[in-house]
Amino acid sequence: MSHLHIQTPYFESRALSHSSGRSVWLKMEALQPPGSFKIRGVGLKCQEAVKQGATRLISSSGGNAGIAVAYAGRQLSIPVTVVVPETTTDRAKALIRQENADVVVHGASWQEANALAVSMVGAGDAFVHPFDDALLWRGHASMVDEMAQAADAPDAIVLSVGGGGLLCGVLEGLHRNGWSGIPVIAVETRGADSLAQAVKAGYPIELPAIQSIASSLGARQVAQQAFDWTTRHTIHSVVVSDQQAVRACESFIQDQRIVVEPACGAALAAVYDHVEEIRAYQKVAVIVCGGVTATLAHLKNWGS
Repeated sequence: MSHLHIQTPYFESRALSHSSGRSVWLKMEALQPPGSFKIRGVGLKCQEAVKQGATRLISSSGGNAGIAVAYAGRQLSIPVTVVVPETTTDRAKALIRQENADVVVHGASWQEANALAVSMVGAGDAFVHPFDDALLWRGHASMVDEMAQAADAPDAIVLSVGGGGLLCGVLEGLHRNGWSGIPVIAVETRGADSLAQAVKAGYPIELPAIQSIASSLGARQVAQQAFDWTTRHTIHSVVVSDQQAVRACESFIQDQRIVVEPACGAALAAVYDHVEEIRAYQKVAVIVCGGVTATLAHLKNWGS
């Protein structure tokens, strides 16, 4: 069965390398058909569900995962229902509906939306979690397979963390490609820094609320697997401000002519702002995870 994701470009950015004084490589997951890396794991999960006889897909999401499930469902000719919280933007809801999926709005946060989605699962339905599922991680790991085939190993990998699905996938990919010694710089925005808080506490804590415009990073608690990785792999936890993330998105438009949302801008901010954790590494690879819920108008509004 063919993949629902595409192989994305991986190249050295002259603009980012020049401005940061190190070799900066970009894995361009923003170019996936539904706009983010999510389709790698989500596509695999949905294909497996259909193979096992599912006749409907149900998911919960604040945006990008829901869009990916909806896209997968349309490609697989299977109906999809996505439960989103009240905080989900009109744009995200419109993009989910554009893929012919049903949207149900419920709850003040993703946790409430997820609880309803799980309760809706009946006979013949398959539930697709937005980040906490081993099949998702296996699918996301394919981006590292492509990186390993295309170029020599970087000194470090920079990525954004929300619920931890991307982190778990990249780490699985590193270990299965013999790159287990490569450290990961895991970046969050202040107010959505559930991994940083978990590392500080020594266990996965739950944030009382998400207080960041990077809504795609808005999981109040990271997946247990993401936290567990911090005990067996070198992971540098970095927290940036919303404004740093937005500025990075604006700089990225100038440098690469591509719009990404602040959740992706968090990882880019670590490079643009020369965070301390990055200074020891001469060649870094940034997962440009994408995200389609932010527009130029949103970025201008947030940046003003």
